[in-house]
Amino acid sequence: MKTFALLAVLVKAIVVLSGPVSTLTEPDPSLAFSVSVDGQTFINKGLVAFGLIPSNFMDSTGNTMGGIGSAIAIKPGSFVQQADGTYTGTLVVQPDRGFNVDGTVDYQGRQHAINFVLNPHYTTSDLSFTQAQQTLALQYQDTLLYTERQGVKTSGLDAQGVRDAQSGFPSTPTADPVMPIANKTYTHLTLDLEGLVLNTDGTFWVSDEYGPYIYRFDGTGALIQTIQPPDAIVPLTNGDVDFTSEDDPDTGRAANQGMMTFPIIQMIADIHTQASNGGNKKSESRYTRLLAYDISQPLEIRPALIAEYVVPLPQDSSGDTIAASEISFVSDQLFLVLSRDSDGHGGDDTESSYKGIDLIDISSATNIAGSDFDSHKNPVAKKGKLDSSVTPATYTSFVSLINSTQLVRFGLHNGDPSDATLIDAKWESIALAPVGDPQNPHDFFVFTASDNDFITTDGISLGQPYNAGLDNDNQFLVFRVTLPTK
Repeated sequence: MKTFALLAVLVKAIVVLSGPVSTLTEPDPSLAFSVSVDGQTFINKGLVAFGLIPSNFMDSTGNTMGGIGSAIAIKPGSFVQQADGTYTGTLVVQPDRGFNVDGTVDYQGRQHAINFVLNPHYTTSDLSFTQAQQTLALQYQDTLLYTERQGVKTSGLDAQGVRDAQSGFPSTPTADPVMPIANKTYTHLTLDLEGLVLNTDGTFWVSDEYGPYIYRFDGTGALIQTIQPPDAIVPLTNGDVDFTSEDDPDTGRAANQGMMTFPIIQMIADIHTQASNGGNKKSESRYTRLLAYDISQPLEIRPALIAEYVVPLPQDSSGDTIAASEISFVSDQLFLVLSRDSDGHGGDDTESSYKGIDLIDISSATNIAGSDFDSHKNPVAKKGKLDSSVTPATYTSFVSLINSTQLVRFGLHNGDPSDATLIDAKWESIALAPVGDPQNPHDFFVFTASDNDFITTDGISLGQPYNAGLDNDNQFLVFRVTLPTK
């Protein structure tokens, strides 16, 4: 197996606040929690920062800036420790498909650049909600819009159509309305964006939930390459490709469940929800797949699938699967994965039972790439039962986003009341940055952000005002962890 290494990406943000700088160099030891994976000790040193972007903040296109926790990354070279102990950098954040509570909309794919100042809070003392926002100050910078072939803008509309394979691109999800260009009409490539990886050459990769595919764009936001997953993952209904997110297909990815991309040197990898094979989706979809592609070849050569592993996800007390929302590289055998329920502010209920940034170890897992399990006719875990020939990755809980002791330190809580200090429901992103502590060389900051579903009482979507009945801010959390293999 090739050695994996993380490619750093972008990070920036919104309301700049000033505050006292901690005199401590690391969190109080009483806040630490450790786990052992394959003989190595990984330490969660606790929550160290919190920030937010108001629910009604508008981007430079005049639309409400929401959903930005669908994917985040730290801009290469931007993360710097300052003399006063703070850290500055730039986040690139990527929303999904726009305000779609009342139906999908023709929302053009995009990414936002956000500057930040990180001032870690290391003591056990409790901050007020206002004070907590001084630990991660955010300031919006700009927005980059995505286009596909012929310069047609991408869309967030539900993928009701299929564009046949052409010009080196596989069949792709499309939606009306069509765009007239040079006396011809072009359907929109439609994207429900999730993963984001920025390359050092200015290009970047994204993943979506309609395909679920991986797309590569150039520095101007123009599409240049598409990776199609194995047949077992492509959604099929009655044998035909069916990209819609409104209903589950017969086989392939479940509706509204797609891919989360993470970066590796000369490789790109994704984790996705298990193929739908009938039965109760939540209780029988525990097993997901992690895929790795070789992207070291020239642009005209389609990336080859070189590794594929089965990953077991956690389940709640009723046996329902806690779905994965993001994955991030740690080492060639170990990854961080974010699994969470949909409860919290803006969610189904106020009290969340599971939100974790956890560890998956593939050192003993079976590589099923190129096997019969890549066919939709041979599910690897039919009705939730994993095939006996396959050894899955090992899943270990690590960082809890809903630990009450940690939340209280930043003026936050889990459960009633439903107010601005309630932790958001949907957390879907991970970005790592080195602490730079010589005494703790394997310590990293773990950034994560929420997808607030563009929920606000004062919103603008495609030029039209809307009121979603709730103000749900875009929340950010930063943890400090020790990753001995990184």
